[in-house]
Amino acid sequence: MRRAFLPFLSASPTVGGQAVIEGVMMRAKNRLAIAVRKPDGQIVVDLRPWFSLTDSPILKKPFLRGFPVLLETLVNGIKALNFSAMLSSEDEEGESEITSWHLVLTMFIALGVALGLFVVVPHVLSAVMQWLGLSGDVDSLSFNAWDGTFKMLVFVGYIGLISFVPDIRRVFQYHGAEHKVIWNFESGEPLSVPMAQAQSRLHPRCGTSFLLFVLVVSIILHSVLVPFLLSFYKPDVFLLKHLYIVAAKLFFMIPVSCVAYEIIRFAGKFNTNVLCRMLCWPGLALQMLTTKEPDDSQVEVAMAALKCAVSEEGCS
Repeated sequence: MRRAFLPFLSASPTVGGQAVIEGVMMRAKNRLAIAVRKPDGQIVVDLRPWFSLTDSPILKKPFLRGFPVLLETLVNGIKALNFSAMLSSEDEEGESEITSWHLVLTMFIALGVALGLFVVVPHVLSAVMQWLGLSGDVDSLSFNAWDGTFKMLVFVGYIGLISFVPDIRRVFQYHGAEHKVIWNFESGEPLSVPMAQAQSRLHPRCGTSFLLFVLVVSIILHSVLVPFLLSFYKPDVFLLKHLYIVAAKLFFMIPVSCVAYEIIRFAGKFNTNVLCRMLCWPGLALQMLTTKEPDDSQVEVAMAALKCAVSEEGCS
């Protein structure tokens, strides 16, 4: 589930992470390290370059970089998950990492499922509210209020349901281990299991918080952009009008993700500020679902990934 977005430290390499199957991926600068505990107890660490879509200077500009960063994070995350699944399997013979074609297909499926679940489904449910006479037309405030409510319910409900799956629960424990080790690293104290275990499993730059910001920003922007769009063209046919708006909402995910990314960078950079703490609080509360307390062995794996990612010598 997610990723701790980059801390803003001038004295240390920037780091971020992601929980994978029986392991953790950590990123530092332009490379990442994936540490996975195999069934025999051995920790295997793999160091590789970070696949980036933001090499162009223009794509590094504020309010333009969010969507490319989201895509490159998805690509690197899928690769890391595939690598961890291969290593954590009892039988690795005959297995290989995902090909470029399969990667593209997997990424489109993942994006399609996410957009369908968190964009299309809430819109359809809001249309049902309109049909029942409990909401105004698609450009009304009441319709967007229902849409936002259903977005939040689907999001929180989805996370709550998958948290009961044992394998997902272990991923959530590694998610907690990732955060604890990053906090340990950011504190400037020597990396150690006891020191990391003393840290919080919640982190303000977590990908869970980013997704929550995406939902909130989408609710606000849709309330403004949908009526604006319909002022230029508004199909008369009910079905065509809603298909038109759903398509627009899918496209609006580009500016939504860009705005949400800047908010979470700002909140993470000034996390001691009262306003930023208020911005981070809902995301931290949601992380109570997406992170679980890890055991020492899981913290060891996260620490192995971080040490490899930040070390000038690489993995030892």
